[in-house]
Amino acid sequence: MDKVTLQRIEKLHPLVREEVKQIIKDCDEALTGRAKVRITQGLRSFEEQEKLYAIGRITSGKKVTNAKAGQSIHNYGLSVDICLIIDGKAASWDTVKDWDNDQVADWYECVKIFAKYGWNWGGNWKTFKDLPHFEKKSVSAQKGTITTSWRTLIKMKRDKDDYVVF
Repeated sequence: MDKVTLQRIEKLHPLVREEVKQIIKDCDEALTGRAKVRITQGLRSFEEQEKLYAIGRITSGKKVTNAKAGQSIHNYGLSVDICLIIDGKAASWDTVKDWDNDQVADWYECVKIFAKYGWNWGGNWKTFKDLPHFEKKSVSAQKGTITTSWRTLIKMKRDKDDYVVF
């Protein structure tokens, strides 16, 4: 696991940090060829979210998100975007390339691993597919299992570090 990915994991919600480390480790072990996983985005502030939402609406460019501040699971440290780093250098978002020649696209090997841990993939969304995106479906807490929809998360209390309290 590279330094950049570890730094981004350390900013995720404390409840998912160790799990994400294990997911990335499992992905890297499954990808026996030239590709390794890098987290390109984890926790995103409300301010960062507003700037992204403005692209294609207020500022020039193609729309990159339909989520306003508070409406992205990134805003709660419960989602990640990934890419594959090829040969330790080049970033790839190619979802069909089989870098390790095992007859399964490397991207889909990672999709299956994230799913095994209970993460939704943005590539399964009906509209505005987000292929690099994975988000935690639900979190187990003292109060029971809580679905991680933004509508639920935005109403929850925050701790001193601004993470939602489950």
